[in-house]
Amino acid sequence: MLVVAAVLAGMVWSRLAYWQVVQHGRLAMQAQAQYREFVQLPALRGAIFDRNLKQLVVNTTVYSAFVSPDQVAASDRDRVATGLSSVLGVDKAKVMTTLASNTKFAYIQRRFAKTKADQLRPLKLPGVGLQEETQRSYLPGIATGSTLAANVLGFVDWNGDGKYGVEQNYQQALGGTPGFISSYRDLANREIVLGTHTHQDPINGQDLVLSLDANIQYAAEQALADGVKRDNAESGSVLIMDPNTGGIVAWADYPSYNANDFNHTDPALFKDNIVGSVYEPGSVMKVVTLSGAMNAGAIAPDTVINDPGVLSVGGYRIYDWDRRNHGNVDYTYVLAHSLNVGAMKAMQAEGHPAFYSNLQAFGLTKPSGIDVADENCLLPPAADKMSDSQYATASFGQGIDVNMVQMLAAINVVANGGKYAPPHVVERVGTHINPVLLQPQRQAISPQTAAKMTAMMQQVVQHGSGWTSRIKGFELDQAGKTGTSQIPVNGQYTQDVWASFVGFLPAQHPKFTMLVVIRKPHYPGADRDWTLNDGYMTAEPIWKTIAQSLVVDWHITPDPR
Repeated sequence: MLVVAAVLAGMVWSRLAYWQVVQHGRLAMQAQAQYREFVQLPALRGAIFDRNLKQLVVNTTVYSAFVSPDQVAASDRDRVATGLSSVLGVDKAKVMTTLASNTKFAYIQRRFAKTKADQLRPLKLPGVGLQEETQRSYLPGIATGSTLAANVLGFVDWNGDGKYGVEQNYQQALGGTPGFISSYRDLANREIVLGTHTHQDPINGQDLVLSLDANIQYAAEQALADGVKRDNAESGSVLIMDPNTGGIVAWADYPSYNANDFNHTDPALFKDNIVGSVYEPGSVMKVVTLSGAMNAGAIAPDTVINDPGVLSVGGYRIYDWDRRNHGNVDYTYVLAHSLNVGAMKAMQAEGHPAFYSNLQAFGLTKPSGIDVADENCLLPPAADKMSDSQYATASFGQGIDVNMVQMLAAINVVANGGKYAPPHVVERVGTHINPVLLQPQRQAISPQTAAKMTAMMQQVVQHGSGWTSRIKGFELDQAGKTGTSQIPVNGQYTQDVWASFVGFLPAQHPKFTMLVVIRKPHYPGADRDWTLNDGYMTAEPIWKTIAQSLVVDWHITPDPR
């Protein structure tokens, strides 16, 4: 008997030890949860302004309706369901099913306007409550069902998390830190005042000031939408930069989406083509190639070469776009008439190591670091891994991939006196200036080389493929370069192209640098003459329209002669 008693006592003590020691923490938390009340205090999300302090994003108050089915008597269910259905437009049968579930909580409808909340309150439906919430509201864009600068701003989901663009990249700064109230209540729901009662105020999010100009953004979106439709293109994008700071002035995509209705939007539209996808830049790359070769002393604008229209490199015959024998031409002519053979010969004169170093100097061998979420880039192979033919095609922008931010920042080196200005969208976070604006800019090429290339790019506009971009009054004072590159599919180049144009003005003291890229244009008549899909017919007119808006809005005048 003593043995049995001892065994039973041991079992009891072991169970007591288990519950009081091993399970103490869990049981204490469960007990505490029955009496403790924890209410989160949401932080107010920061606003977003353009460079002129025009508010691009505002916080609006919306309401969500919920019900506690266990608090609704069976006799009241029909009245409750009828009232919710008539005001909110929800399905009455589904509401009845929810009410019959006897659960403690269920949303009936999320985020609707105050007008509906005002209609619902007087009904005094048992078990039904209204929850006040904050929702982001974005300005309307030019296209039906779009909002201004949607692709660069992104949106905020119903959990308060930024998605895409600036909203996602600056989530921590914009979102702030929620506060809370924590207290204890007895079974009669009366507050128990204890020393452990705590209260912490929320820390609201910080406001952002962008380099974006809302007026130019609107003009860019309008011109782009019109141009994409005219060109029968798949899509198009525009990126405009402040040459001196690297700040993005406009960031437009077409088609775009409505950030105010993100939950009913095809997710494919959220992907931004400017920074979220790469393309082969084509002859725009010749600006980088010839600048590097001039900076290395391998060529000069008046260096004469023989261009027979084709060059054999690495076992491949690589042609000029027109397959013509151009004879003896100088490098100013090569750029103005966009000759591939000339670009390849400049790269060969410079040498592979120097050419690759030049790609690095122009920021094309690493991500741009733009302060927008989800930058996508496909970096070139290491210098010793590239074949002769890869070097050759890279010199004129085929077989090398960039995103538009990388490419515009590279061309902007020329506009900025040879210095690389790190691209960015946000100028200030709260009262703090973006650190990239406080760092010295890296000298990629000499100011002398930049001046020579600027003069060559002026000739592109005056006598070459950039003729359709000329702005009245700036015909002799703007710089540009076209680009057209074939789109590869499954490793094979197709007849579809990326058509682009990049330029800046005034040429000597630029106020902006702009890149336009059109994807898969099918310009009227291009089935008979494929050159109509080139940048000079598709991208340049869009560039010109937007540039004219900039000239007027920013009061830009030609440099005095």
